[in-house]
Amino acid sequence: MKMSRTRVAILMFLLSMFANGTRETSAASQTQVSRSEFLDGERVYATNCAVCHGQNGDGGGMAAHMLVTQPRDFRPGSFKFRSTPSGALPTDDDLLKIVTEGIRWTAMVGRSDLTASQRQAVVQYVKTFSRRFVTEQLQRQITVSPEPPRSRELVAQGRQLYRDADCAKCHGERGDGKGISSTELTDDSGRPLAASNLTWRPLKRGSERRDLYLTIAAGLNGTAMPAYGAALDGKQIWALVDYLETLVPEAHRVSPREMLGEEQRGWMILRMHGMGGRGMMR
Repeated sequence: MKMSRTRVAILMFLLSMFANGTRETSAASQTQVSRSEFLDGERVYATNCAVCHGQNGDGGGMAAHMLVTQPRDFRPGSFKFRSTPSGALPTDDDLLKIVTEGIRWTAMVGRSDLTASQRQAVVQYVKTFSRRFVTEQLQRQITVSPEPPRSRELVAQGRQLYRDADCAKCHGERGDGKGISSTELTDDSGRPLAASNLTWRPLKRGSERRDLYLTIAAGLNGTAMPAYGAALDGKQIWALVDYLETLVPEAHRVSPREMLGEEQRGWMILRMHGMGGRGMMR
């Protein structure tokens, strides 16, 4: 796999940091891995990720045209699912979570079958597609406040916050993704973007209440979903989480086993096209 001079420079910078044991000088230095593990990332990426994300990380892999949710273009360094503030880079743990668990309702399947060192290595390799990981400082992770006891009062507060924040304009009064602005949304590339249907679980980030808290607090980079971490305190965010959970019928809660089945069907389609053993990341 050929690399541009820029990416070679980024790669060498990251390698030098690992070799020298330098830590926390930039987003590149979050995780310390061995040289062999790091270089293994290129092989893991070529075998498992390039088919969708492209050899150069531009999201234009040979299977991209088959996917409804288009693969992530890694070059801008913009990632939706993070534990860091809006616009910030993700942590290594954020990226590792995506590689390991996948993103629900998309072709990005979890790759827990890869070894821990392989997953760490491919995370480091993905970071070489964007200079942001060299030039920017990693921002502090968002603190998830202790979850208060669930109550009718908290749900009522969440319902009011949902209205006050105009969440219904995109997500609809019932959270079904059919708000008055839902047909006008685009992502950072100008492509049409559907508002999330909040009445299903899991959401793309996951099923845990903490996942929903982080989405509200951090927003989703590159989308119309803003961050509310600066406008709302922890208890208010938990109130929104409690309210949103009341919008989900029991029949809309998909078990991990059922979710795996959906992902595996997409996986088999790729294998039928001669792309077996290759994974996807968005």
